Amino acid sequence: MATTIEETMLSKVCMVTGATNGIGKQAALELARLGATLILVGRSHERCMETSEEICCEVPTADVDLMVADLSSQEQIRGLAEEFRSRYARLDVLVNNAGGIFVRRQTSVDGIEMTFALNHLNYFLLTNLLLDTLKASAPSRIVSVASKSHRNSPLDFDDLENEKGYGIRKVYGRSKFANIIFTYELARRVEGWGVTANVLHPGLVITNMGKNNGLIAKLLQPLYLKRRGIPVEEGARTVVYLASSPDVEGVTGKYFYQEREIKSDPATYDEGAWKRLWEISALMTGIAE
Repeated sequence: MATTIEETMLSKVCMVTGATNGIGKQAALELARLGATLILVGRSHERCMETSEEICCEVPTADVDLMVADLSSQEQIRGLAEEFRSRYARLDVLVNNAGGIFVRRQTSVDGIEMTFALNHLNYFLLTNLLLDTLKASAPSRIVSVASKSHRNSPLDFDDLENEKGYGIRKVYGRSKFANIIFTYELARRVEGWGVTANVLHPGLVITNMGKNNGLIAKLLQPLYLKRRGIPVEEGARTVVYLASSPDVEGVTGKYFYQEREIKSDPATYDEGAWKRLWEISALMTGIAE
C-alpha cells in the first residue's frame, strides 16, 4: 500500500524559521495539517505566540513549540541551536526561510552587512549547528527558500559585504545566489548520510518582507505586490512539497519552482564557487571545516 503524505509526516519534527509571517507561517500551518510536530522560530515571542494560537485554532491537534531568535545574530543562532538540542533528540525537516530586504546598507550586531548576514550566514550557521541531529534523524530534509532574483547576480567574492556599492536588487539577488550555491555544496557534503538539501523559488509572494525599510517602502510595496504578487498559499506550496512529499524522497541538490525541478542560473553550477563560499562562510561563523 502506498504511503500517504499524512502518514509520512505524522510526528515528524520540523523547524521553520521566519515562521510568523508569509511563506514560513503558511508552510508551518500546512505542515501542522499533515501531523508534523512544529518548532516555530521568530524574532518576537509575541508574534510566535500569535502564530501558534492561529495554527492551533485551524488545527486543534497541532503540536507546536516556539523558539525566539534574531537570526541576523550569530550568538542568537547558536543559542537557538543549543535550545533545540536540549529539548529535542531528532530533527526531520529544517526549513530555512527567515530573510529580509534592506533599502540601505546596514550591519548586523556582528558587524556584517545585514543582507549577507541574515539571508545567507543565517542559513549556513544554523544548518551546520543542527547537521549532526539531522544526520542522526535520517532520512531527513533541509529546505531553503531562495528566489529567482539570483539570476544574473553572481557573487563578487572581493565584495561579499557590498561595500563598493549598494543596490537593493543587486544585494538581495546575490544573497539568494548564495542560498543556491550553499545548498548545492551542502548536498555534496552530506551525500551518503540520508540527508537531502534542496532550494526553491516560491514566486513573488504577497508578504510583509521589507516593511522595515521606511514609510515610502511600506506604502509602495503592497501596491506593487497587489499587481504582481501571488497568494501566500501558492508561495508556500513548494516549501511544503519539498518538506513532505514522498515524490522527492532521496532527491537532493536541486532547485525547484512550483513543485518542479528547474535549472538555476548557469553561474550557480560553478563548483569552485560552491567551495569558496563555504570556506569563507565557515571562517565568518567559526564553523570548523
